[in-house]
Amino acid sequence: MTEFRGIIPPVLTPFDAAGRVDLASLDRLVDHLVDAGVDGLFALGSSGQVAYLTDAERDEVVARTVARAAGRVPVVVGTADLTAPRVIEQARRAEAAGASGVVVTAPLYALNDAAEVGRHFRMVADAVGVPVLAYDVPVRVHAKLGLDLLLELGRDGVIAGVKDSSGDDVGFRRLVAANVAAGRPLSVLSGHEVVLDGIFLLGADGGVPGLANVDPAGYVRLWRAAQAGDWVAARAEQDRLARLFEIAFVPKGRSGDAGGIGAFKAAVALLGVIDAPAMPAPLQGLTDAETAAIRTILVEVGLLP
Repeated sequence: MTEFRGIIPPVLTPFDAAGRVDLASLDRLVDHLVDAGVDGLFALGSSGQVAYLTDAERDEVVARTVARAAGRVPVVVGTADLTAPRVIEQARRAEAAGASGVVVTAPLYALNDAAEVGRHFRMVADAVGVPVLAYDVPVRVHAKLGLDLLLELGRDGVIAGVKDSSGDDVGFRRLVAANVAAGRPLSVLSGHEVVLDGIFLLGADGGVPGLANVDPAGYVRLWRAAQAGDWVAARAEQDRLARLFEIAFVPKGRSGDAGGIGAFKAAVALLGVIDAPAMPAPLQGLTDAETAAIRTILVEVGLLP
């Protein structure tokens, strides 16, 4: 098994009102997560709004996250880009900055078949000296990473694990079972927010929930209860987190990038962890009424008095 287990939040990227990365807020967010007992950090994922960052801003976020984590937990870094040569450039810069691993999707924009996607992952793995984790997120890259491909890449040592954000729970259960049968070549992680108790029960190695930015301690309690086999406690904690996840449904009529992540940022700002819930242009932040509704939910679940 690899070290990529447990709760590994995809870290939000704070911005200031001028649209600059807010490094002081990022420091506090990293401490908020690590102090709660998380098992790792995932910088530059979808929750980190990687698609909206320049290369210079990506480098800035990675360097600061690694520096603030200071070896307390591993930091894996997203490398989303069009094709393997560009992903390799992102991955090499992340490795140079001290990343413990890189997270790689199927190619963006390019139209590749499964064999080409496999070679894409092999090219990246051959070019870096840190573990590669596959990120299965078809809603963003329009290609599903197949079971056979993932197991082949795992058995060959190309990838150390997979973060599954496909929403295909039948496929995920098949992957967990096939991975066990193959001797566990992969660390299998789920991007789910509200059914991680069930995901852990079926044998997943951990979770990468964006909501953990808001309540990392809750997700740590959930993971530890599951590891202890205390499924009553795990269910109770997951039920509370499911109520907290209602903040993602407060914003109405917004894009996929603006709604849920905007709600997470508003909540973390209300908790005083980051200075502002600012979003990168052209996305807009939440209204005062939406923020007030999120505050009400934070009070309900015990995160605010």
